Amino acid sequence: MERKTHIDAFGAASLIGFSALLGLNQVLIKIVNTGLQPVFQAGLRSLLAFPVILIFALVMRRRLSMSDGSFWPGMLTGLFFTSEFVLLFLALDYTSVARTSIFFYTMPFWVAIGAHFLLPDERLTGVKIVGLLLAIGGVVLALSQNDAPASPNAFIGDIMCLVGAMLWAAIALTTRATNLKNATPEMQLVYQLAVSGPLIMVAALFFGPFIRELELHHWGIFSFQVVVVVAAGFSFWFWLLSKYPTANMASFGFLAPVFGVAFGWLILSEPVGPRLIIALFMVGAGIVLVNMRET
Repeated sequence: MERKTHIDAFGAASLIGFSALLGLNQVLIKIVNTGLQPVFQAGLRSLLAFPVILIFALVMRRRLSMSDGSFWPGMLTGLFFTSEFVLLFLALDYTSVARTSIFFYTMPFWVAIGAHFLLPDERLTGVKIVGLLLAIGGVVLALSQNDAPASPNAFIGDIMCLVGAMLWAAIALTTRATNLKNATPEMQLVYQLAVSGPLIMVAALFFGPFIRELELHHWGIFSFQVVVVVAAGFSFWFWLLSKYPTANMASFGFLAPVFGVAFGWLILSEPVGPRLIIALFMVGAGIVLVNMRET
């Protein structure tokens, strides 16, 4: 398959499917949290996904090198990745999937703000500023009321998601602004998994017993996360990146929070009121505008 200059029907269907997988993933994490301690689940997922990604990269003959100046920035993104996923998995213990989807997928806005100061070629434009304002309004609206919190600490979970989104953005900015951009996408993920797996497992020691009310279905869902979401899903994402324009792919980013809210309502029966729907629309519109290229 040759590299495309636009998103064709196959590319669009693939990106929609990947966004649905990301939205579903947060539901799966929340379900497994009832059987495994959240931080332990995050660390175990990284540990198990690491060899799968490594084998994929070797089989596909992707370049895996630490001699291209990417080592130290790769280690830094590993630390960001560690903190991001500790916060995300803990947040899903406190707040709903629907709210997590809105707050966590504000990542493009933090990237846009950081890029304005760090990357000369990616200054904020009028359209992007409107997108940022829409997104900020959506976040404020969603934070202003939580009619059916998942726990008494729901607001803390919401803030954890926002900070996690900022750390996710820090990974993207580090990749663009340092020699890490010389590494293949697979090598970038190898750095993140290699660092996060051991560190998160150590962190898990401070968050209580590893096992909660563990049942067989928890292991099945967890295995699905490791094999399908992390290994196959992100490997497929890397393949799509090699075939389609990155800027065009980014415009599909608004679908992930939409699917997250939908799956939270469908599978977990989470309440989705008018306020959350309006907030989701504002954040989704903001994502589209932030990723829009002015001509």
